[in-house]
Amino acid sequence: MSLDKKDPLPEKIPTHVGIIMDGNGRWALARGLPRMAGHRAGTENLRRIIEACIEFGIKYLTIYAFSTENWGRPSEEVQGLMRIFENVIDSEIQELHDQGVRLRHIGRLDRVRPSFRKKVLEAMEYTKDNDRLTLNIAFNYGGRDEIVCAIQAMIRDGVKADEVSDNLVSQYLFTAGVPDPDMIIRTSGELRGSNFLIWQGAYSEWYFPATYWPDFDRQELLKALEEYNQRERRYGLTATQVKRKKDHAR
Repeated sequence: MSLDKKDPLPEKIPTHVGIIMDGNGRWALARGLPRMAGHRAGTENLRRIIEACIEFGIKYLTIYAFSTENWGRPSEEVQGLMRIFENVIDSEIQELHDQGVRLRHIGRLDRVRPSFRKKVLEAMEYTKDNDRLTLNIAFNYGGRDEIVCAIQAMIRDGVKADEVSDNLVSQYLFTAGVPDPDMIIRTSGELRGSNFLIWQGAYSEWYFPATYWPDFDRQELLKALEEYNQRERRYGLTATQVKRKKDHAR
């Protein structure tokens, strides 16, 4: 399917898209390049996907940048990723701000250098009033860790057992105030959730393109949105019940 900027957008545009940006290392190895070259290419691609999300009217984008488990990778790769992340903040923050992007961090910042942590906090403060696209960066993030943190916070706040509800738990998650993702995309063809938004993604539509992340461009995102438009989100109901609800809402 050939898609360009003249093609009409799908009827239904998800409000919130999550992306597990997988395949950077394999993209590089397939080209005889070091893994870090793949990570740099993946970072360049993120700029294009942010622009596409703005164009398509997606309001929230959550990207899985670095998991709590990624600290176990070779130290040179971890340090290289830290340098890339810090350089991206330095080089891209003004452009993101000018595009109306609001930056949010989800996860922990307790394992990074104080100078890096300061830059992240300053970037969030600088862009906090933007409302064209909210970019949630899941850095040092794990879905299980997020739920543990939420439980700990509720206990500290003296929340009673019978006061706990889905809505209350959501208010204690790193993503508090952000709608659950309508669609989660994992590039590279791997068929795993990898501890990403495991509470928020309970009813998300998942999409697993074989394309490595550095090659997942605007056309690939449009294909994902076309696929999303073919899905019927039932939330545990039958197709007949969903149809009745739609008819009643008209």
